[in-house]
Amino acid sequence: MKLRCLLTWFVMSCLPLTAFAQDAANSEDAGQAILETLRADNQAAEARDRQRLDVLLNDQQALDAALSEARESLAQARERQEALETRQSEQQARLAELRERRGEEAGDLESVYDVARRHASDLRNALNESWLTVGGQAQLPQRLEDDGLLDVATLASLGDSLMSLTVESGQAIEFTAPVADAAGNVSSREVVRLGDYLGFSDGQLLQVPGKSGPLSVAEHTPSDVSELLEAYHSGNGDVVAFDPTRGAVLDALAQQPTLRERFQQGGAVGYVVVALGGIGLLVALAQYVYLLLVTVRMRRQVREPDILRQDNPLGRVLARFNALGEGHAPEALEARLDEALLAEQPRLERGQPLVKLLAAVAPLLGLLGTVTGMIVTFQSITVFGTGDPQLMAGGISQALVTTVLGLITAVPLLFAQTALASRSRDLIGTLEGRASAVLAEHLESRPEEVSERRHATLA
Repeated sequence: MKLRCLLTWFVMSCLPLTAFAQDAANSEDAGQAILETLRADNQAAEARDRQRLDVLLNDQQALDAALSEARESLAQARERQEALETRQSEQQARLAELRERRGEEAGDLESVYDVARRHASDLRNALNESWLTVGGQAQLPQRLEDDGLLDVATLASLGDSLMSLTVESGQAIEFTAPVADAAGNVSSREVVRLGDYLGFSDGQLLQVPGKSGPLSVAEHTPSDVSELLEAYHSGNGDVVAFDPTRGAVLDALAQQPTLRERFQQGGAVGYVVVALGGIGLLVALAQYVYLLLVTVRMRRQVREPDILRQDNPLGRVLARFNALGEGHAPEALEARLDEALLAEQPRLERGQPLVKLLAAVAPLLGLLGTVTGMIVTFQSITVFGTGDPQLMAGGISQALVTTVLGLITAVPLLFAQTALASRSRDLIGTLEGRASAVLAEHLESRPEEVSERRHATLA
């Protein structure tokens, strides 16, 4: 029984090995067949190529015909080359003869033609971006050829061009033309041109057009210039403003920053300086208005001493003095009066310390902005070098603008603090003077009581 089981296990184990061997044999046979097929195809192709080569080599007549055709084409090309060279030599000789004849016949006219050609070329280059050819009938002179001949038609054309340009230089014309605004939008506008000086539309100066493209609005037209141009266009004025440098002044004005741009160049320090200055001016203005109101009320109280009002410091001080009653020593009355005056003094001097502090801090903040701006400038120099000044302009602008803002803020604050101090000192002096006068009158009205108290004090 055990022997049968072992035989069964051995047969089952050998079956997969047998199947694998059969598959391997079948794969090897298929690969061998494919290899034989490739070899057969390669041999067939080589045989076809060899046969074609043999046919070509054996066809001597076809080779000779092709060689003869190539030689004939070469001979024709050489003949054509010789004919062209001969023709070139004849033309060069003819050109030399014509030049010699031209020099003999033209004489001084050739030098005149050279002068006319040079001046025509210079005139075209100079007036290439000129207002003379915009909106009018004038045309630039034609560019003369280097080897041209001077004739009557050329001289007449050149003279007509010069005359038309001269006439256009003294005319003021109005025409309609496409104009591009600052945003690049092109629209048809009424344009006024004054000779070769300027052109404007709707109170805005226009730039001279280039070789192609419409007219364009100048980047910046000053407000006073715009008013003059609008008045001239409407017939209400006879004065215009123009740029004699042909755009250099306008470019400089366009690069000049506005007040807002100047303020923005100060950066964060500039904002802080302006904010503190605004706060100081508001406090000073409010306190000065209060002091003016107190001045008016005190003057009314001085005119009416019998009616004590509580809306002014003098009325309150006198009211407290009258409330003391009789029987007090002069020293006590004086002390109570000083106490009442000291109680009113802080209201009259309110806001002055803050304004004085801000006036002292503003230049220091400006100096801080100067230091930070120079730090930014040196950082730009470290990174980019000194080749491009525009890279350093931001830091320099911040340094200068913050200093200016600090000084501009401090100066009015100092004036405001001085005005407040002067006004408050006048009011305090008036208040003390009136209070002392009332105390003296009170003491003079009771001389016996004062004498008795004095003798009692001496005893």
